Amino acid sequence: MSDTNTLDQRALAPYLEHNIAGFAGLRSIEKFSSGQSNPTYLLTADSGRYVLRAKPPGQLLKSAHQVDREFRVIKALAQTAVPVPRVLHLSGEDSPIGRMFYVMDFVEGRVFWDPALPEAPGNDGRGAIYDAMNRTLAALHDVDVDAVGLADFGKPGSYFERQLSRWTSQYRASETGTVADMDQLIAWLEQNPIVDDGQVSLVHGDYRLDNMMFAPDRPQVVAVLDWELSTLGHPYADLAYQCMQWRLPHSSGFRGLGGIDRTALGIPSEQAYVARYCERRGIAGIGNWTYYLAFSFFRLAAICQGVYKRALDGNASNPQKARTYGNAVKLLAGLAVERIEKGN
Repeated sequence: MSDTNTLDQRALAPYLEHNIAGFAGLRSIEKFSSGQSNPTYLLTADSGRYVLRAKPPGQLLKSAHQVDREFRVIKALAQTAVPVPRVLHLSGEDSPIGRMFYVMDFVEGRVFWDPALPEAPGNDGRGAIYDAMNRTLAALHDVDVDAVGLADFGKPGSYFERQLSRWTSQYRASETGTVADMDQLIAWLEQNPIVDDGQVSLVHGDYRLDNMMFAPDRPQVVAVLDWELSTLGHPYADLAYQCMQWRLPHSSGFRGLGGIDRTALGIPSEQAYVARYCERRGIAGIGNWTYYLAFSFFRLAAICQGVYKRALDGNASNPQKARTYGNAVKLLAGLAVERIEKGN
């Protein structure tokens, strides 16, 4: 664990005991190795296990790492069909660790890091896991944001236009060199805007296999994690973002589904996955799919560039891994440009 991410257990323990009902006897703090944005820790105490998620240390980009937004959305979803952990406390910036954090219950379950699901019990098991992800995504987009108190969680309408502006600015702010495909991708997105169709839902912003936990003994999602990028937006942004998985090479650091025999593994095709989502939500079909996919590649590339810049600045949660993200920007932008040129 790097010094900048080490938590002061002696200072934190009395604070947690005072602010979380039933919390007692903090015994250890262990940083999870996964995660590049907000460092996350396993707290083991006499009263049980908990998860603490904090802002990273150091100078941060404006509007990034808003753990208070994560806390709010997880709390709001507690009574919906979207499975989330129970949140227990949100600190201020003047916390014992010197930055904002929140604490939630530790959820027992499985995280699948490889989308090929080699540990799943056969083809039916793999298909069931993908179907569970699909069902949960549809449930998320069907949440009544007014009913759960999230009507002001983002600006309605013009989602892609606003997101393109935001992430272009974030990318330029963290740019460390010229990536020709990224410049071409940004130009194409700016020159080919889509007409806003009025759809507004709660979107996760980083909906993918390894951001959810499954029950230990069945293909059921028990917790959707990492809500930092959630907002009110367009549901197809989440769907296209997840469907990038089918196009990312399996041999890359992203461990996508590209280049593997998905049919032989019982994994649905991208077309079948989208069709099942549409069926669940009562949608006839989705137009402008190339735009949604290209935008998703662009946005993830911009995020990766920010991680890479933090690594160079010494503020990354996992510095060694973060430095590999510079090459990821080129990969993602190249795949998006290829998609645009092929148009399918």
